[in-house]
Amino acid sequence: MRWSSIALGCAAVGITTLAGIFWGYCPLARRSKKYIPSLALSRPSRGVLLVQLGTPDNTSVSAVRRYLREFLMDGRVIDIPFWQRFLLVNGIIAPFRAPASAKSYVELWQHHGGRSPLKEYGYALTKAVQDRFKDNDTVVAFGMRYQNPSIESALQYLKDAGVKEIVVLPLFAQYASSSSGSALQAVMYYLSHWDTIPSVRTISSFIKAPLYIEAIAAQARPVLAAAPYDRVLMSFHGIPRRQAQVSCAYCQAGLDSTCAGRFDAVNRLCYRAQCYETARCVAADLKLPEAEYQVMFQSRLGRAEWLKPYAAEVVEALPKQGVTRVVALSLSFVADCLETTMEVGEEYKELFEEHGGKEWRLVPSLNVTEKWVDCVYELVK
Repeated sequence: MRWSSIALGCAAVGITTLAGIFWGYCPLARRSKKYIPSLALSRPSRGVLLVQLGTPDNTSVSAVRRYLREFLMDGRVIDIPFWQRFLLVNGIIAPFRAPASAKSYVELWQHHGGRSPLKEYGYALTKAVQDRFKDNDTVVAFGMRYQNPSIESALQYLKDAGVKEIVVLPLFAQYASSSSGSALQAVMYYLSHWDTIPSVRTISSFIKAPLYIEAIAAQARPVLAAAPYDRVLMSFHGIPRRQAQVSCAYCQAGLDSTCAGRFDAVNRLCYRAQCYETARCVAADLKLPEAEYQVMFQSRLGRAEWLKPYAAEVVEALPKQGVTRVVALSLSFVADCLETTMEVGEEYKELFEEHGGKEWRLVPSLNVTEKWVDCVYELVK
């Protein structure tokens, strides 16, 4: 058996070698060698990957439950031990929250022509940015961190196009481990399975990019000019306080107000500090005095302490302070979604009116406005 195995191995090597020699002299092989380089020269050299958070495939309870499970099982989103997260998400959150969330998604999609706004605006932004690149040297793809279109499929699209470099832009202005961090981690995971990994550049935040600030201000000005207002609320998505402490010495020392009041080398990586810096830049562009605007953090989940002030508490207290006319911006999101249209636009409005508020106006997200498209183009260019 031993000698027969050796003989078979030698025969296989010999056949392979002869086949290689034959293929080298084959006319088809010679034509292929001439054809491949010319094809490569016609391919784009750079790919751009725009990444959004995610959305259910449809508004059914099962689809929403599937989305919630994928989203909340991400260890960067709920940063507790795996077995605890598994029991919490699959035993409590997904089964009991999915039906109510599905109803919210039905209302959200009805607001936007029966389709997912996050997905539709994502595709539209991708096309608009692609159109900005007049040559054939850049190809733009769009992927979702959770559900579809997936990051994996978007990367495969760029791979099939033959790009030599990829610029990755998570569509979150302020860096948080649970948003930009998770998206970038997923991109690196999928790329790590490629035989040939291209050059990769990442844009982890753009909190004060001039065109980003200008785009927000351009959306807000018509709403502010339409009627008098008492206060401008700048809402950001909340995160657990412990996540902000990881990258900020001020937060670790309990100096939350110091972190919120300045942006420097000590806290430049802190999510809270980035949110407040964006708010200051927007206020400066709109020429809003400090007394006319206020920052709050929305979408708190669970009992742990999250970044304060909590949006619900701020909204509830405003009418008691004589603030009855409000303009709201949801600045963590560049496209309208559940957190903008339904949470800030509907839920907080109802809460505000229940406690004596008279007028609540929501500034639309950037979506596919011209200045926002210009901003994305400049960021990746």
